[in-house]
Order: sequence, then C-alpha cells, then structure tokens
Amino acid sequence: MKGISYSRYGGPEVLEYGEVRDPKVGPDSVLVKVRAAAVNPVDWKCRAGALDGALETVFPVVPGWDVSGVVVQPGAAVGEFSVGDEVIGYVREDFLSRGTFAEYVAAPVRTLARKPRNLTWEEAAGLPLAGLTAYQVLTRALRVERGQTVLIHAAAGGVGSVAVQLARHLGARVIGTASEANHDFVRSLGGEPVTYGDGLAERVRGLAPEGVDAVFDTVGGDTLKTSADLLAPEGRLVSIADAAVVDHGGRYCFVRPDAEDLTRLAELAEQGVVSVHVSETFPLERAADAHRRSEEGRTRGKITVTVDWPDEPAG
Repeated sequence: MKGISYSRYGGPEVLEYGEVRDPKVGPDSVLVKVRAAAVNPVDWKCRAGALDGALETVFPVVPGWDVSGVVVQPGAAVGEFSVGDEVIGYVREDFLSRGTFAEYVAAPVRTLARKPRNLTWEEAAGLPLAGLTAYQVLTRALRVERGQTVLIHAAAGGVGSVAVQLARHLGARVIGTASEANHDFVRSLGGEPVTYGDGLAERVRGLAPEGVDAVFDTVGGDTLKTSADLLAPEGRLVSIADAAVVDHGGRYCFVRPDAEDLTRLAELAEQGVVSVHVSETFPLERAADAHRRSEEGRTRGKITVTVDWPDEPAG
C-alpha cells in the first residue's frame, strides 16, 4: 500500500511517500480504509525524536494517530464493528511504527468509535486526539463544573478550540488566549478572547478579578508561572505541553485512547455541541508540507491529510 514513512529522526524532509508494509489485522483490531488523518504537534515531535525516551520506535515509522475511514476487515475477536462501518480513531499504541498516514491502518477496537454522521471525513479525522485531550482534561483532571471560570491557552488551536466548546457545554465561563486575528473565532466558540504575550496576567485579571477556577495549558514554558498566579484559591492547573507544571502545583496530562470517551465526543458532535474547524487539507503525498505548516504554530483548528480514492465521493 501507499503511505508516508520515515527511517530516521529529523525534520519534515525525512518523510517519504511510497510503498509501505501492509498492516496485519490482529484479533482485537479492524482494518480501516483511511479517508483522512489529522496532523498533531505530537506527530512532528515524534518524528524529531522528542519522545524517544518514552516510546519504543520501530523503523520505518508510519506517522499519525488520528484517522477517519471505513472498516474493511474486522479481526477474529471483533464484534463491535462490521465491514462498511464508518469510524474515527485515536490509534495510538505503546510504540511508534504503525500510524495512520497510509491507505490502510490496523486499528485496535479500543481506539475507535463510529464517525459522527454530520462531519466530513476531514472534520472527523480532526476530532479524536484533540477532542479526547480536551474531554479528559476538563472532566477528569480539572473537574470543571457549571459556574466556574476556565482559562484556556491557545484557544483557537486544535485542542483549545474543542476545549472552549466542551467547557461551555459543561456550563463554565471560558477565557481563551489567542492572537487578535483569532479573537472573532474564539468568540464564535463561546469564549472571551484575550491576547497572549506581555500583559496577559493583567488582561485576565481585568476579566476575572478574583482569579480563575481552572487553567488548561497547551503552551508550557513561562506560561505556567503566569497561569499559576492567576488561579483562585483551590484553583487547578493542568498542562498537556510541559511536565514542569508540577513545579507550579499543577498536573501534567497525556491523552489516552478510550472508546467510550470517543463515542461520547462523537455524540456531542452529532448534537452540534462540538465542531471541528479544518484550516487546511493536504493530499497524503504532501504530508511533509502538512507537518511544516503545523510546526509554524499558527494553525486555527486542525490540519488534515486525505487519501485519494477516485472511485468514492469526497464528503
């Protein structure tokens, strides 16, 4: 089959398009015909070797953890899905090798849910990792409740934009950091935008003089201290970007595949509670360009890649 792979760590130039090994379908997996896959910052961090200390790498690596597609072969022990089912997945295993940037992927059923019927393939592919991250942080780590105030950093990004919508659904007031060019977008999601950078603390205090109940950090670095200083008494701080958050009294979180959580997100998408904004789409063979665009760090919503199947409709 055709796919993207890399045989060494490095920049986008190590990504190659061509023949890759066909996936083997284990008893607890299904073979998915890929329609779209989303780019996430973790993808190019893995490609660069930043997660080498945490994940075993088996070269060549097919990158990508997000997917939307169609089941073409269930494994021997699988009763949850049948041939023809449209699915989405956060297809992360405990090692790097068999990703979603290919024509087919063997996906464990624990990573899958049915595709929301109202989302395009590209939108659906952008939901799993970002949506699960937002959902698990807000509901479990931060325990956001109705009436609370939540500060979400990079509120126009892939995780942030879903987090704003979910936090509003939970009944929270949301303040979101974003560039001025993305303020209207954040407002459209239900958040109150503030410009990041110098003076951020004063701008947030102007909106929440008593402090915020929870901070969802997606940036790390100097943002952590500012975030900790903005917390109200008993406030909670979680980062998905920087483990140093523990030095500021917070908690570091890494998203887990969870079929039940993903099914809930798909339901919320079908109900119109959660939408996915796709800013740009590339064909699979241009995955390196998609990585480059993601690394610029200015993406509104998601970047996706698509697999061209000429005999099938695009939407």
